[in-house]
Amino acid sequence: MTHDPIADLLTRIRNGYLARLHEVTVPYSKIKSEILRILKKNGYIVDYKESEDKRTFIVSLQDVRTTKYVPSFRRISRPGQRIYIKSADIKKSRNGVGIFILSTPKGVVTGYEAHSLGIGGELLCEVY
Repeated sequence: MTHDPIADLLTRIRNGYLARLHEVTVPYSKIKSEILRILKKNGYIVDYKESEDKRTFIVSLQDVRTTKYVPSFRRISRPGQRIYIKSADIKKSRNGVGIFILSTPKGVVTGYEAHSLGIGGELLCEVY
């Protein structure tokens, strides 16, 4: 079984929401910082910051009691089975409710941004 750091990130955030935590810690990596940037921009997390030793992120979650909403995270491309998609094949996630996160030559972007840029890439995950 191979280690999947992106699935670990999504699982920690999901479990934090289900346990109604206000923040969770996640090990640091560059791709995780890009995914967290997209999650913050689209309102799935409140904020994130690096710890002083630059080894972890502290991710601030929304208060589930007030929002009454727990986002769902689904890992699509895995280390054992990579999934690549062309820009023409990028569809709306959950009829526009969710987002796809792709790793492209232009960096980590949402499905909407990749479609407008006309580039495809590795389909990392879906958030809805």
